[in-house]
Order: sequence, then C-alpha cells, then structure tokens
Amino acid sequence: MEALRLILLYAHLIGFALLLGGAVTQYIAKPLRINSAMVWGAGIQVLTGLGLAAPLRGGGDAEPDPAKLAVKGVIGLMIFVMAFFSRKRDVVNTGHFLALVGLTLVNAAVAVFWR
Repeated sequence: MEALRLILLYAHLIGFALLLGGAVTQYIAKPLRINSAMVWGAGIQVLTGLGLAAPLRGGGDAEPDPAKLAVKGVIGLMIFVMAFFSRKRDVVNTGHFLALVGLTLVNAAVAVFWR
C-alpha cells in the first residue's frame, strides 16, 4: 500500500509541476491563455489527490484532517474548472489567469503548512 501511495504522490507532484510550469511559461510567452500543460496538470492533481485521500479513510494517527482534505478538494476542483472551461479561449483575462496561479500556490501551501 505504501508503494501505491508513493506512486500517487509522485504523480501528484508531476501534476503540480505541469500546472505551475505551464502557467509560468504562458505568462512569459504572452498572450495569457490556458495551455494544455495547465489543463493536464489540473486534471492529474484532482485525480491523484482523490487517490491519495481515499485509502486513508481507515482511521489512525496518520490520517489527515478531513477539513484539510475538503479545502484541498474544493480548491483543486476550482483550479480544474477554471482551467478546463477556459482552455479554448484565445486570450484569458489577467485576473482569471492570476487567480488560477494564486489558487495553485494556496493549494500547495495548504498541503505543506496545515498539520
């Protein structure tokens, strides 16, 4: 079970790298739009996040706080929806794009700092 958790965690980090790396690349390249790396990264993040949270429902000391899982899930879904439904636009509003990046960073901060 630990091997599966580590594989999911690795894939989760790859999703984060795709999402944030795609956003930084697009921000530098201009015009602001949602590229495929961002959409794939957001999707990978949601799916692997569900996989990481699901087997932990057995109880015990190592189980994460359900409130933390709910917050991360809601933020992750918001990121995915913002990326998925804006992916075909030629140009995305700057506020929308920066909100997507900000939510990505907030989600990572929740994962690291919420104990």
